[in-house]
Amino acid sequence: MSRRTTTASRTPRRSRPRGAPERALIVVERLAAEYPAETALEHRNAWELLVATILSAQTTDERVNMVTPRLFARYPTPEAMAGAVLADVEEIVRPTGFYHSKARAVVEMSQDIVARHGGEVPARMEDLVALRGVGRKTANVVLGVAFGVPGFAVDTHVARLTRRLGLTRQTDPVKIEADVCAMVPPVEWSNLSLRLILHGRRVCHARVPECERCVLNDICPSAFIVAGKQSTARRPRPSATKKMTR
Repeated sequence: MSRRTTTASRTPRRSRPRGAPERALIVVERLAAEYPAETALEHRNAWELLVATILSAQTTDERVNMVTPRLFARYPTPEAMAGAVLADVEEIVRPTGFYHSKARAVVEMSQDIVARHGGEVPARMEDLVALRGVGRKTANVVLGVAFGVPGFAVDTHVARLTRRLGLTRQTDPVKIEADVCAMVPPVEWSNLSLRLILHGRRVCHARVPECERCVLNDICPSAFIVAGKQSTARRPRPSATKKMTR
């Protein structure tokens, strides 16, 4: 009997590790019980969130929140920022690091919003990523937080945690996003991204994760393994209270 060629057989094996779909749903449930679905970036509208997210690259949200009150007091609207003197914006955002490129990005992004969208932040991915200085990660944050549009933002924390948790083997943010979004319902995309970021900052640190107090340590393939070595701490047995409710 001749073998039929199916779509699945013609498609290369997916990058997701074994058991990833089941783990993904448990991660969603447990992190939802642990963290609120919110960004730490202080903002009053979509444009302020967009500016703050651009400034947050390679720095902490706390440091961004230190400079944005002065920045938004000086430039309260996209129109005001679009006409700003670049050197003045640089002086304000200097504490966030990479201030030359960040200042140019927020000024030119504001100019694009005024010229192309009448001063209103667009609510579509294709329009957001067409703005100068706005990448897919920033666009997903704005879509999810400001507009309630499902989007899975992949920053350094999300990239690290999704690999540690065995949800993907990918390193490219777009491919990580595709892997996770294929396993998690769209209604959870934005919330999961925000919670992974919080978990990465508070528990699953880049250099020395605090596995002993992690709510995912019994399902995480990387738990109690630091720099490729097994920790002396004992991996806990799965608890009935930690199992996903069905």
